[in-house]
Amino acid sequence: MTEKKYVDYIVEQTKKILSIDSPSGYTKKVAEYVMNEYRALGYEPRLTVKGGILVEIGGNKASDAVLLEAHIDTLGAIVTEIKGNGNLKVSPIGGMNANNAEAENCRVITRFDGVYEGTLQLNNASTHVNGEYDNTSRKFSSMEVVMDENVHSKDDTEKLGIMAGDIVAFDPRTVETKSGFLKSRFLDDKLSVGILLGYAKYLKDNNITTDRKIYHHITVYEEVGHGGSASIPEGVTEVISVDMGCVGDGLTCTEYQVSICAKDSRGPYNYDVVTNLIKSAKDNEIDFAVDVYPYYGSDADAALTSGYDIRHGLIGSGVYASHGYERTHRDGIENTYKLLKAYLG
Repeated sequence: MTEKKYVDYIVEQTKKILSIDSPSGYTKKVAEYVMNEYRALGYEPRLTVKGGILVEIGGNKASDAVLLEAHIDTLGAIVTEIKGNGNLKVSPIGGMNANNAEAENCRVITRFDGVYEGTLQLNNASTHVNGEYDNTSRKFSSMEVVMDENVHSKDDTEKLGIMAGDIVAFDPRTVETKSGFLKSRFLDDKLSVGILLGYAKYLKDNNITTDRKIYHHITVYEEVGHGGSASIPEGVTEVISVDMGCVGDGLTCTEYQVSICAKDSRGPYNYDVVTNLIKSAKDNEIDFAVDVYPYYGSDADAALTSGYDIRHGLIGSGVYASHGYERTHRDGIENTYKLLKAYLG
């Protein structure tokens, strides 16, 4: 029952965070929400210059501290041009893929004139009109945001206050099923932010002081490669990125497990960290998988690339269809939360 309490809290917070648009570069509102939630739990978060959140969670040994990282920025797009018909050409932010973004509802966030709705569609999107519909490659150069406004020209759209450089946020379409699945865009990595909040709540509720000092770093530019490249406190010797665990061909992880990554596209994770994570999972009978991710990079990778002398690791709840319409299960969430408890206290 105790674990269910924290999994319920994690799912609740994840859904609230998912409801706040936050493509990389547009994260102020979601950061404010997460900071307020840390405050409500009794912590004192601070905003980094970059716009991320750094929180001292507590613990004793400051000279061998561990930093847990998760990111609140997501994929999205940015307006590059207003077309002659009043619709918008856009460029992806991060790894947003046009193939699975087609026909997705979205919001165009202007700098000074509010938010407008639209849909990402193939140019000439009707199969009753476009004889090349099936053969057209889905890429952003062949697609447009069709505005849900009475616009027919570039001038019409400009009068709404829309301009190049405006952020386009896609609808997450968050659904929780009776069978325990959580489906949404951007579980990568708002789910892990929820998990870190759940772990922070557990420590505070039970007045637990861990052996090692723990920090949380909620980053805001992970999807474009430099989220974890700064703001690592003095005394931190280990960074663990809590991100999505991959599910797919050639991997063993399922949505019901916590994934421990041994290597990603940038190279192997610290051998001792991975070994100790596996041992913690085994000793505590946590359902886990160890995998090698072929196309992946994490905040922990970014920290090493920036020159920090640290050990690094990567764990996360198994997530199916990454960078698309993603899915995980409450069991995977619980196993990830339990691994943090087992590994850190």
